[in-house]
Amino acid sequence: MGKGGSLNESVLKKIMLSYAYVGIWIFLSFTVIVYNKYILDKKMFNWPFPISLTMIHMIFCSSLAFLLVRVFKFVEPVTMSRDLYISSVLPIGALYSLSLWFSNSAYIYLSVSFIQMLKALMPVAVYSIGVVFKKESFKTNSMVNMLSISFGVAIAAYGEARFDSWGVILQLGAVAFEATRLVMIQILLTSKGITLNPITSLYYVAPCCLVFLFVPWVLVELPLLRESSSFHLDWVIFGTNSLCAFALNLAVFLLVGKTSALTMNVAGVVKDWLLIAFSWHVIKDTVTPINLIGYGVAFLGVTYYNYLKYQALMAKEAQKKAQSTDEESGKLLEEIDGPGSGKKIDSEA
Repeated sequence: MGKGGSLNESVLKKIMLSYAYVGIWIFLSFTVIVYNKYILDKKMFNWPFPISLTMIHMIFCSSLAFLLVRVFKFVEPVTMSRDLYISSVLPIGALYSLSLWFSNSAYIYLSVSFIQMLKALMPVAVYSIGVVFKKESFKTNSMVNMLSISFGVAIAAYGEARFDSWGVILQLGAVAFEATRLVMIQILLTSKGITLNPITSLYYVAPCCLVFLFVPWVLVELPLLRESSSFHLDWVIFGTNSLCAFALNLAVFLLVGKTSALTMNVAGVVKDWLLIAFSWHVIKDTVTPINLIGYGVAFLGVTYYNYLKYQALMAKEAQKKAQSTDEESGKLLEEIDGPGSGKKIDSEA
């Protein structure tokens, strides 16, 4: 009875912690999205400089990461050769800077709710790019599912009251760059046995992003910032916004590290619905019935995608368990019958 009670308490504790990680990630992701919208939107804080905002985030994140890695020794830096840095980290940094720049720019032109609907295309982009780079195998049922998600997003776009072509292009570009970055991380780093936690990731990648963003910032936003000389940097607004962005990176690591990437995908669907509801009721963005029908179709496609991922994960775990059981059985036979008994049994069979 005591053991059963202890086991139930342990399982309950794990479940509660998982829900806590999900809640923290949803809250921080929600906060960063709404905060960025507030800063960039011309009807709110009215500071429509997405490259500058992204650079502020990168300066804050790289500085804090440097302090945690080099000064306070909170985490150990990864062994990184110059060739590996140039061939792997720089391309990932370039893709990350483009993803952040484009996604932040989209908030100037589109509503929060519609942006979340467009983000439903992320599985489509990741799968398509994975097939191109041969990290995913082409399957007819997967492709049909991807087409259903795309069809749902197309319906949502058709029903969008504040449709802006340039904003849609920016958000689709952000999805494409982010999907490519995720695939490239798998190809360039994971395949080489290198894993980066959020702090070491920001330590290596954030300075790259800063360098890549500098040129478009000088050409596009610096002249505009000089013209608006009356603007004074609000340290509270931009400081707390950057802190939220840094905390979100830690929350991603916490969620994926303590649960799984699949949990994050499912939590992302919940977050999207919450953002759509918030955008509709609080920010007063127009959400049409056609929007909801289209996103509903895309939502079903994304849910099925997550279900397939769950099945694949369970199959992989079952295979690992079976292999582990076979190895243990083989060792036990060797201990009982002596070395070579396994071969003898096989030949007799």
